[in-house]
Amino acid sequence: MRNIKNTVLGLVAGTLMLSACSEFGDTNVDPNRPSSPLTSGLLTGAERSVSDVIGSAIGVLYVQQLSEKQYTEASRYQDVYFDFNGFYTGPLMNLQRIIKLNTEEETKGDVLSSGSNENQIAVARILRAYFFGVMTDRWGELPYTEALQGELDFSPSYDSQEFIYTDLLKELKEAADQINFETAGVEGDLLFSGDMNKWRQFANSLRMIMALRVSDVAPEMAKANFTEAYSNGVLGADFMYPYLAEANNQNPWYGRYLTRVDYAISDTMYDFMNPLGDPRLEVYADPAANTGDIEPMPYGVSNTVAGGITNASVSYLGTFNRKQNAELPIVTMAQIHFSLAEAAVKGWISESAEEHYNMAIESSFRQFGVFDQAAFDAYVAQPEVAFSSSMAMERIASQKWVALFLQGYEAWAEWRRFDYPELAPAVDAMNESKMIPVRQAYPTTERDINSENYDQAVARQGADGLDTKLWWDIK
Repeated sequence: MRNIKNTVLGLVAGTLMLSACSEFGDTNVDPNRPSSPLTSGLLTGAERSVSDVIGSAIGVLYVQQLSEKQYTEASRYQDVYFDFNGFYTGPLMNLQRIIKLNTEEETKGDVLSSGSNENQIAVARILRAYFFGVMTDRWGELPYTEALQGELDFSPSYDSQEFIYTDLLKELKEAADQINFETAGVEGDLLFSGDMNKWRQFANSLRMIMALRVSDVAPEMAKANFTEAYSNGVLGADFMYPYLAEANNQNPWYGRYLTRVDYAISDTMYDFMNPLGDPRLEVYADPAANTGDIEPMPYGVSNTVAGGITNASVSYLGTFNRKQNAELPIVTMAQIHFSLAEAAVKGWISESAEEHYNMAIESSFRQFGVFDQAAFDAYVAQPEVAFSSSMAMERIASQKWVALFLQGYEAWAEWRRFDYPELAPAVDAMNESKMIPVRQAYPTTERDINSENYDQAVARQGADGLDTKLWWDIK
């Protein structure tokens, strides 16, 4: 699982758009050049791109888990346009190629060294749903059904987020059902080492999470998908990305701190955790050099204000989270139990919401290595923490925000869905509305090379900016 450097890595496979995002590097395979299909390498390349999602700082800053110390523009919403082309030309094209090679009669026999055809297709579909889920939660409408066709001058139409989510939930169900335990597991799998039972559990867990995302706008579809996925079996342990103590496969937060010491615990997060004596705080942040205590950094202040605060007077991201080989979460048991607590509140399952809520907090304590029974019991007994039927969603949302530390895009999506905790925008916001972004704008290349379809998407969805709510965000 962790022997990434000895796994055959992919190179870029075709293009959907005319430009590509460099964040995915050279981990994808050109299907026109290899002498024999290396679908194991294509899978490894796609899986490595998961790191670009879970290691991103943007969502972490939007939900104010961390503050920037040196350059504060991202915390103040300066960037409006974000490139999605790297997803298409990188992991998504790799996964599409895996499906194609394992489906077509002339190639399906040639790729069996990388696992059975049905298992390779199933894993590719699960990962494809994962990436598209992250993407639609950022941009909303996307090229989906017409994407990944491979023509250099192709101009794909956009699908609505409602259509995308409906299809992603279907894809996860079908992919989980497609897994065959009687045939060979997948090769080149750095996430689960070819364990097909874990892939099925991940598909079901992801389906539960996606179902809850649309529960306000499509409650019946959400309930049906959630309950079926849960009954089919979900993850039983934290699903973490395995980084290595080497430059090519290191934790991205470690890499950031090599170039500058910038990310500190925010005053927003500190002000929530510290009064409750939350033991995770000392893992989330290191003590400030000049006091030996946890000292937060004000969130969203100008570079001038930030520059007036000495480096030694604030607490930077905890070393626990930014060692070179420190794992980062993809899906955690805290997420699973918070999801079940919410489902119980909604009446979808006949289990105790309070029990799952407490188990979620316990799982988070264990994830960050601070679990002690007496300390945990004291923490959840506090009036501000204890489960309350009358404040169930607020409690779940607020504790989930704390537990989703460094799971930036997931934390941002859940904050938009719940509207808890109540967050004030950056004090020196740079965007026009001065509000916390609820969406990211399409790459500017779309206006130039796919303008007709871009214009249609904007006409349906709303202005292409940071303030347009997505289909599922109706609160």
